[in-house]
Order: sequence, then C-alpha cells, then structure tokens
Amino acid sequence: MALMPVEEARTRILAHAKPLAPENVPLAQALGRALAKPLNAKRDQPPFNSSAMDGYALRSGDTMTEFKVIGTSAAGHAFNGKLKPGQAVRIFTGAPVPTTADAVVIQENTSVTGKSVTILQAARPGQNIRLRGLDFRKGETLFPAAIRLNARDIGLAAAMNCHILSVRRKPVVAVIATGDELVLPGAKPRPDQIVSSNSNALAALAESFGATVINGGIVRDDLRATERAILKMAKADIIVTTGGASVGDHDFVQEALKNAGVKIDFWKIAMRPGKPFMYGRKGQQQVLGLPGNPVSALVCARLFLKPLLNCLQGLPVDEVPTMARLGIAMPANDSRQDHVRAMLEIAADGSRTATPCGKQDSSMQRTFRDAHCLIVRPPNAPAALMGDLVPILNLDF
Repeated sequence: MALMPVEEARTRILAHAKPLAPENVPLAQALGRALAKPLNAKRDQPPFNSSAMDGYALRSGDTMTEFKVIGTSAAGHAFNGKLKPGQAVRIFTGAPVPTTADAVVIQENTSVTGKSVTILQAARPGQNIRLRGLDFRKGETLFPAAIRLNARDIGLAAAMNCHILSVRRKPVVAVIATGDELVLPGAKPRPDQIVSSNSNALAALAESFGATVINGGIVRDDLRATERAILKMAKADIIVTTGGASVGDHDFVQEALKNAGVKIDFWKIAMRPGKPFMYGRKGQQQVLGLPGNPVSALVCARLFLKPLLNCLQGLPVDEVPTMARLGIAMPANDSRQDHVRAMLEIAADGSRTATPCGKQDSSMQRTFRDAHCLIVRPPNAPAALMGDLVPILNLDF
C-alpha cells in the first residue's frame, strides 16, 4: 500500500475540523485565548487633551512673557476653570489640558517667582499636548477576530475599556502514552524500562497552542486497558496517543480505537521521522496516533496537531513559508518527505542559514531540543548545494 503524502494527510485531518463555539471570559483570563469577534474601542484614548510634559498650560496666542498661575492640573485632578489672557496653569504629565489652553511650556523653559511664571521660550500651538483620540477613537476596530491574545493585546484591550472578551472555547486534548517499557518521571525504572517523556512534551505542546490537556498517564500494553483509557476520554475534542500504533504483537492502539467506535481514516505517512502516524474520528472527536519515538511524535505534532488546534480555535492554519540557505550540501531525497533537524543562523543583513545537525536518529531528544528548525526536504528532492534555498519549519514550542 502506497504511503500517504504529508499534505494529503493534513488536508484530510483539517477537512473535519471547524472552530469551536465562542464564550465570554474576563480580560484577566484572556491571555493566550483566540479572539472570536473583532474588538472595538469603547472610548477615546487619551479621552481628553493631555499634557505630554510637566510644565505650564497657557494660550499660545498671548504675547506676554509673564503669566499669573491660577491653578494646577494633575493626573486625576483636572483644573476646571478657563484661562484668561495672561493666565497659566501648573500642569503635570498625563493631566487634562484646560479647555482654553492650547500649549504646554516645559518647566525647564520657565522661571517661577511666587505665583507668576516667566516664559523663556515662546509657546507654539499644540506644543507638548497629546490630542484626544491620538492613540485610538471610540468605536474603532483595533483587533480583528482570529488572533491569539498576547500580553500587549491584553494591555491594549484594557485601555479600550474592554473587560469581557468573546473567545473560542479551549480545545480539550487527551494525551495517552502506551508501553510496558515506560515509567513516569521520578519513578525508579527497571533495567529494561525508560522514563516516559512523550506525554509530558505533548501535553506542554498542546497547552502552548491553546488547549486544555487531560494527561492520561501511561497505559500498559494490554487491549482492555487501552480500550478503557480511550473510553475515559469521551469528552476530549482530540485524543493523542503515542506508541503502540503499529501492528506488532504488543501494539494495541489501533484495535482498541476501533473497538471504541473510532473510524481509522489512514495509517502511515510518507514522511521521516513519523511514518507510523495514524488518524481517525468518532463523531466530532479526532484521534491522532503518534509514533513512540520522541522526535517522531513531536515532529508529527508540529505538522498535524498544531494546525488542527489552530483550526478549532478559529486561527489561521496556513503558515507563510520561511526560507533559508543551506549551510552544507545535502544528497537527493527518497520518496518520503524528510524533516531534518538543523541549527539556524541569522546574519546581520537578515539572511538565514540552516545547517543540519550531525545525527538525525528519531530517539535523540537532545539534538531535537538544541535544533532551531526543521529543513523540509520534499519527496524525491534532488541533491542540494551549500547556499541553495530550502524551506524550513521553525520549532516554536
């Protein structure tokens, strides 16, 4: 049976995904959430003409140099009177400018005697004043839908006086690791066991992409135990399994999924690492069966779980291709799309150079952690010379 191309697998996974329902959350809980509706400002910012400096507010048209100081305007404590010719108001940064004033002279350009101030440099209209609405106007759309909110977004939304935001429900991802050879971190493994890393890495990755994670822990190589673990995750939007997806004597994931009512769409992809990848569905629930090798599992998650989670949150799923020049020559590729761990150097002029790491074994997590990106080598790509442009995937998790 021919292996499925990577792009076809991705297309088939995303074909059954649609954005989850919106929900309202307080601003303090919106960090990292995907905005479901555009966000409009509820007030002008600044909401009044404000002083950009400490100094004296006055009318620039007054020709005298000595002014009588008749009051003070400070942040949160406006001066509400009107200036007459020859009058000024002591003003501080961020304070409202009196309605009849049109300039602020900084205090360094003044000389004060009692209740009088002498202007040492003539004022210009609008000098040192932030006009009302300089940053944004009430009703202005500052956020489109379908963006993930970061800390700067939260600050701007607060300034817009938006305290409740409409965001997409967080996808629920259940992670199940299988294998008698696995123990949890902190446990004492037998001589024939290893410490499980996939479930922790995949849970962290899913959380970083906006999901709520249910960590199902380790399931031993037993059909009934695997079935029970899968049935426990009935409320998850996505079930991610790692290991046990092949058809060996100790691999029960496929059979358990089928017994639980999951329809297997495809198994095995023309990619390296990650060939034994499996995808299935049960109603709206999607199942990704990832390989047991740590690098294979995370590369598959980068290629398939990330865009699936983006789709469920109403976020863009297509990435703008990033290109880099090869740091060394590479041989021709075979029929499987290759994802080569590489170090990325960015020169002063912005040009990028990607150099493959020395060893590419799919069990080597240290190399994967040290790598900056994956060089994508399409199926049957010809040999590439040092300096040739190649597409890369950033490892941003």
